[in-house]
Amino acid sequence: MDIEKIKALFNTYFVDVLKNHYTDFNGRANRPQYWYFVLFVFIISLVLGIIDSILFGRQILGLIFSLAILVPSIGLGVRRLHDLGRPGWWYFGVLIPIVGPIALLVLFCMKGEDKDNAYGKKA
Repeated sequence: MDIEKIKALFNTYFVDVLKNHYTDFNGRANRPQYWYFVLFVFIISLVLGIIDSILFGRQILGLIFSLAILVPSIGLGVRRLHDLGRPGWWYFGVLIPIVGPIALLVLFCMKGEDKDNAYGKKA
C-alpha cells in the first residue's frame, strides 16, 4: 500500500470523523468507517506511548489524545450500532464486565443493514 492510499484512508476515516462528526450521535457508520478509525487511534496511541515513555516517563500525550477522541469515539460507536439497527443506548453495554465489551466487539464486526433504517440511509 503506498503512502498516498494511506493518507487518503487517514483523511477519510479519521480526520473526517474528528472534523465533521465530533459530537455526532445521529446517522450510521459502516464497518470500514469504524474499524479504520480504531486502527488509526491504535497506531497514534502506540506512537504517543513511545514518545511519552522517552520524553516524560508518563502517559501525558496519550492521556490528552485519549480525552480528545473520547466523544467522537463514543459517537462513532453509537452510529455503528445504528447501522446495525440497534439503539445507541446499547453502547452502555460496555459497562457490563467481561460480557459487555465482548458483545459490542461482536456487534461491531457484523455487517450493517443493507437497507435504510430508522437511523438513516445505508452507510
